[in-house]
Amino acid sequence: MKILYVGDIVGRAGRAVAMAELPGLRERLGLDAVIVNAENAAGGFGLTPAIAADLFAAGADLLTLGNHAWDQRELIGHIQTEPRIIRPLNMQPGTPGQGVGSCRTARGRRIVVLQVMGRLFTGLYGDPFAHLEAALGAWFLAGNADAIIVDVHAEATSEKAAIGHFLDGRVTAVVGTHTHVPTADHRVLAGGTAYISDVGMTGDYDSVIGMDKAISLDRWRSSVPGPRLQPAAGEATLCAVLVECDPKTGLATAITPLRLGGGLEQTGG
Repeated sequence: MKILYVGDIVGRAGRAVAMAELPGLRERLGLDAVIVNAENAAGGFGLTPAIAADLFAAGADLLTLGNHAWDQRELIGHIQTEPRIIRPLNMQPGTPGQGVGSCRTARGRRIVVLQVMGRLFTGLYGDPFAHLEAALGAWFLAGNADAIIVDVHAEATSEKAAIGHFLDGRVTAVVGTHTHVPTADHRVLAGGTAYISDVGMTGDYDSVIGMDKAISLDRWRSSVPGPRLQPAAGEATLCAVLVECDPKTGLATAITPLRLGGGLEQTGG
């Protein structure tokens, strides 16, 4: 099986490259499923139902969120009726939505996606290890799931790496999101789980992690609050990883970075 995981979409520029590239990538790479982190898709802050619909129409099967999950208030009610949008599993009890979602491929195989927030430098979230352990009591490879992908939305690479090793052999892939910079540590771990510390953002890299560089510089250099951050609007790069796995075991056989468009070095696709 081939599963594409697309890193954090940032603003209109990120949406444009994702929606332009995803239909062709599905066909060209023979993808079984496409998962997209969309928590910065609406002006850099959150996700709206309309943008979610556009991403689904372009070929996304499931969308994950993160710490900006509720920046667009209209998503709070919408997520209750849209199981294809996944928020972090370790948010407080009673939070709208679910931290686990699944889809079926054209061949009928079930892809399960879980998301957790890291706790180091990010805020008050539940223990991601305990929440993942509980969730994986219900989902298991070569049983009721043909592939299990975990999105770790976290600041610290140490926390992401620890979760990767914690889950090694039990899930298909652990992919890091949130820091908006693609890392070069993609590999298949000893137990058969694909891992990368950060997929990178899908946005304009002539920026400060996706935001207009002039506004960002002013905010860094002044103690006086300045204008609200705005996403950079130049040509964007789609950053993703292609995870290939054995359909019999659900374990990974390869993980390959993919970067298309914009200013970064192009790979794959």
